[in-house]
Amino acid sequence: MKDYYDILGVSRDSTSEDIKKAYRKLAIKYHPDKNPTNKKEAEEKFKEAAEAYSVLSDHNKRKQYDQFGTTSSNSTYSDNMDDIFSNFGDIFSDEFESFTEFGFKKKKVNRFKGSNLKIKIKVSLEDIYYGRNKTIKIKRMKLAPGVNFKTCENCNGTGFVTNITNTFLGKMQTTIKCSFCKGIGRIITNVSYNANEQGLIPVIELVQIKVPKGVTDGGIFKIPGKGNEAPFGGKNGDLIIVFKENPHKLFKREGNDLHTKLYISIPEAILGSIKRIKTLSGFIKVHIPKGTQSGKKLLLKGKGLPYNEYGYSYGNLIIHIYLWTPIKINKEQKIYFEKIKKDKNFVPKN
Repeated sequence: MKDYYDILGVSRDSTSEDIKKAYRKLAIKYHPDKNPTNKKEAEEKFKEAAEAYSVLSDHNKRKQYDQFGTTSSNSTYSDNMDDIFSNFGDIFSDEFESFTEFGFKKKKVNRFKGSNLKIKIKVSLEDIYYGRNKTIKIKRMKLAPGVNFKTCENCNGTGFVTNITNTFLGKMQTTIKCSFCKGIGRIITNVSYNANEQGLIPVIELVQIKVPKGVTDGGIFKIPGKGNEAPFGGKNGDLIIVFKENPHKLFKREGNDLHTKLYISIPEAILGSIKRIKTLSGFIKVHIPKGTQSGKKLLLKGKGLPYNEYGYSYGNLIIHIYLWTPIKINKEQKIYFEKIKKDKNFVPKN
């Protein structure tokens, strides 16, 4: 007597989903096209797995098998390959597109899901530095109240219908999208007056998000399930947020480093000074060395933007020094500068 549980490699308390997965795995493994060197042996294994699945996937047959080790004498099982594909082809609907007599072609997965929403939001460098929370307003499609739907009778809820045709290569079983439900597997039975044909209505919602620290201009953040709802109880789409960085009055960004300008006077450049500089985290004091030249750069380590959400490391702040020259001076200042103009200490040196 055949042990169907042993054939599929499952335990006797396995769920229907476990049995289905086990059969699908064996069917793909022993498909004759995948075993060209021992096609006959693979075909027998394939049929054996299909026979086991035909019993264990049926609640009544499985119950009878568990009690008596066999099924009703009225139960019949066909080991014809075409019949197997016809009976259990829906198991492969997310993996294969069509079946020839002993073959199949791969297809793209077709799972119905609500469409994604994509929005742009503007953020400041302060938002990016601190990882601030923001409230955004979105318009998404949701299932209207009171909408009912039923399983499509044309495809029995699979979203696909199967046709078998004879070709010069042999029998070919093709699976195409159901024209009644457009591949969804369900049909709306009633739609509220303000809903579309899929039973959806537009709603305005407020969504709380946290700006990722260090996010770049054009950076993308995804919130699963916050896109448009799927009709007929499918999986919601996602909300895709694209961050647009606002220009800053003081800082220019370069990666995670920030650049800023600092204008100093001629006396400050000559004598040196202490300047109060604004950073994203607050004001700090910076020492300007004596004899500082216009165009000099001062590097403040760790005063740039964070590299990640946890803020373990930061970029730098680069201060570009510019010498500010007064346009107008008084008579006393003019006499002084006329006096020192020809002093060799004030002659520019490259």
